[in-house]
Amino acid sequence: MTDTLRAWLAASTVYRDPRVIAVGFLGFASGLPLALTFGTLTLWLAEVGIDKTTIGLFALAGAPYTLKFLWAPLVDRVPLPWLTRRFGRRRGWMLATQGALMVTIVLLGQSDPAAAPVVTALLALAVAFCSATQDIAIDAYRVESLDERRYGAGAATVVLGYRLGMLASGAGALYAASFSDWGTAYTIMAALMGVGVITVLLNPEPTVADSPEARAQAARVARFLARRPDLRGGVGRAVAWLHSAVVAPFAEFLARPGWLAVLGFILLYKFGDALAGVMGNPFYVELGFSKIEIANVTKAFGLAATLVGGFVGGLLVSRLGILKSLWICGLLQMASNLMFVVLAQAGHDLALLTLTIGLENLAGGMGTAAFVAYLSSLCNLAYTATQYALLSSLAAFGRTLLSSSGGWLADQLDWVTFFLLTTAAALPGLALLWWLARRYPARRAGERVVVDGAG
Repeated sequence: MTDTLRAWLAASTVYRDPRVIAVGFLGFASGLPLALTFGTLTLWLAEVGIDKTTIGLFALAGAPYTLKFLWAPLVDRVPLPWLTRRFGRRRGWMLATQGALMVTIVLLGQSDPAAAPVVTALLALAVAFCSATQDIAIDAYRVESLDERRYGAGAATVVLGYRLGMLASGAGALYAASFSDWGTAYTIMAALMGVGVITVLLNPEPTVADSPEARAQAARVARFLARRPDLRGGVGRAVAWLHSAVVAPFAEFLARPGWLAVLGFILLYKFGDALAGVMGNPFYVELGFSKIEIANVTKAFGLAATLVGGFVGGLLVSRLGILKSLWICGLLQMASNLMFVVLAQAGHDLALLTLTIGLENLAGGMGTAAFVAYLSSLCNLAYTATQYALLSSLAAFGRTLLSSSGGWLADQLDWVTFFLLTTAAALPGLALLWWLARRYPARRAGERVVVDGAG
C-alpha cells in the first residue's frame, strides 16, 4: 500500500468521528419539516380541492428559511429558562425548537384546509418558523463542534441526513397518508422529530467560545457607556446586549480586510452551477425525454451522485484543506456544465443524459461540501449562529437572484450557447478565489480560518 493511499484512507476515518455522525442525525431533523410545509402539504391541499392560486400562496410559508438571519442574534445570545442552564446554549435551543416542531406539526396535521385554509396556512408558517430557528441552532452547533478538517465531512453528513429527512416527510408521509389519513401521517412525522431530540441528549454541548475581537468589542461598549452616565442601569444593559447580539457580529466581519471580496465570492462560487440547474428540466423536455426517464435519472440517480459527491468533497477538505478543495471542486463544477453542451449536440440519448447528470451532481455535491466548509470557517466562534445564518442566507439569495435570469437567457440563445455561457459564469467566482488566495494567503495548518479576508 502506497503512502498516498494510506493518507487518503486515514483521511476517510473522519466519517467515523462521533461528532460528524451526530450532525448527520441533526441533518435528518433539519430536513424533516421542509416537505411538510411545501411538497407534501401542497398535495394535501390539491386533494381536498383547494384552488391553484391559494396553493401557490402557501409557498409564502417558506419565508422564515430566507429571513432566519433576522432573529439569529436571539439564538446566539438569549438564554432559555431552565433549558440553557441544564443543557447549554446550543442544545437548549435545539430541544426547544424540536419540541415546538412536534407540537406544531401535529396541529398542522389536525387542521382542516378545506374548511379553514387560513388556519392551515398559519400553522404551516409556524412549522417553518420553528424549523428555520432549529436550523440556526443546528448550524451553530455543527460549526462549534467540529474543527476545520472535519467541516467538509460535517457538511456531507448533514446533506445526507437532510435528504433522508426530506424523503421521510415526502414519500414517507404520502405512504402513511395512503394507508391512514393526513392527521396520522403528520403525527408520525412529529414522532420522527425524536431522532433530533435523542441526538441532542446523547451529545455534549460545544465549548463556549470567546475571541480577541469579541473582547475588544465589549471593551469599546464599556468605554462608551462609561462616558454616558445617562445610559446606566437597565438602559445600559440593553445597549450592551444589542451591541453584542446584533452589532458586534456584523462589525467584526466588516472589520476584516477583503470582506467585500469574500461576500462577492460567496455570491458567485455556485453561480454557473445554479444557472445551469434552473433550466435543466425544460432542457430535458425539449430534447424529448419522458417524465419517467427524467425522474429516474435526475431524481434517483442524481440524488445518489450528489450524496457521493458530498462525501468525496468532505474527504477532500479533510485531506487537502478548504482552499485546495474549493479550487478542485470549482473547476469540476465548471467542467461538468460542458457535458450539457455535449448532450445538447447529441439530442435524445439516455446513456449520455445519465452520464451528464452523474458528473454534474457529483461535482455539485463536492462543491457544496467544500463551500459549506468555507462558510463555516468564516464564522467567529463568538457569533457563530448570527454570522453563519447571514452568510448562508446571502449564498441562497445569490443563487436564487442570479439564476432567475436563466429562463430569459435560454429564450435568447440556443442550448449549446446557453450552457457554454453557464460554464463561463463560473469564472468570476474562481477569479475572486484566486485574488483572495493571493491577497490573503491561507493561514498556517491547524488554524481556523482559510482565505477569510482577515489577513
